[in-house]
Amino acid sequence: MLKFLSIRLLQAIPVLLVMSMITFVIINAPPGDYADFIQTNMIIQGNATFEAANAAAETYRIEHGLNDPIVIQYFRWIGGIITRGDFGHSYFYNKEVSTVIAERLPRTLLLALTCHFFASIFGISFGILAATRQYGWVDTVLSFVSFLGMTVPRFLLALVILYVLAFKLNVQELGSFYSSRFGGQPYWLGFLDFNWAKLWNLIEHVWPVVLIATFGGLAYNMRVMRGNLLDTLNGQYVETARAKGLPEHRVILKHAVPNALHPLVAYQGVILPYMLTGEIEVAIVFSLATVGPAIVSSMGIGDIYVTATLLLVLGATLIIGNIIADMLLALLDPRVRVGND
Repeated sequence: MLKFLSIRLLQAIPVLLVMSMITFVIINAPPGDYADFIQTNMIIQGNATFEAANAAAETYRIEHGLNDPIVIQYFRWIGGIITRGDFGHSYFYNKEVSTVIAERLPRTLLLALTCHFFASIFGISFGILAATRQYGWVDTVLSFVSFLGMTVPRFLLALVILYVLAFKLNVQELGSFYSSRFGGQPYWLGFLDFNWAKLWNLIEHVWPVVLIATFGGLAYNMRVMRGNLLDTLNGQYVETARAKGLPEHRVILKHAVPNALHPLVAYQGVILPYMLTGEIEVAIVFSLATVGPAIVSSMGIGDIYVTATLLLVLGATLIIGNIIADMLLALLDPRVRVGND
């Protein structure tokens, strides 16, 4: 297993390099840069003349190397990452990109992992329930819920919930993790230091994000688990277990479910980026200070190092997720361990 893990990690290095090149080129493909954003703001908000704003923008380009060829800009960025762990400087936030990521990524990952936990637990449980009651009313209701979860856009659900909370229930302080009474207190892993009052206040603010992102993942897990379990229940080894006189619940949970879980375990390789993107969509609607709004805003104003680094992080989570999925499959299925050895 250690050899397998080492090989996969080494294989990830060239993949990340190629992905960083493609990402950097795509980000720089649209016309304009952050200096244009400065120029526009000077004219609109500062009432500066076009000539003065243009001169200031050109000076900014020279000072920050924005006039350099894209190849030089890329190697300056990737070289800083490899040699110094320096992801560049954010033009908009006026701080190191690593600081921007440290502020937003932990809370984003915690939200995504929370959504993943609930989506897996409820999705697998509902899938087992639907498969063991095939064509019954329980199966019909759960299948309808699954259909809604996979077809209704998450941003649309977010807009509906936001409308209800803001205009119908008059909920205040939307778009933040905590109420203003907790402002200025110390943070830990992107969240305030733990106590029960703060935890409950956090839940009151983030439950729409968790609910919506969980709903989509739950629907997929339920459909896959139901279909795989129905196929597994018709297997000969399951019939043999029944013929031995084992109770039906032991046949299902001990013999059928572990084999039906294989595709879902393999799906864990993409679930973390999927949950991150699900959180991103909802967080943008609710304006939460997570990775999603940072990516969108940085792309809109040409803050290239923030955009490139965050997209690189999302790619890294996809690679890490696939490695974790392979390791879980090896633990679940002895045949996979034999193949790795």
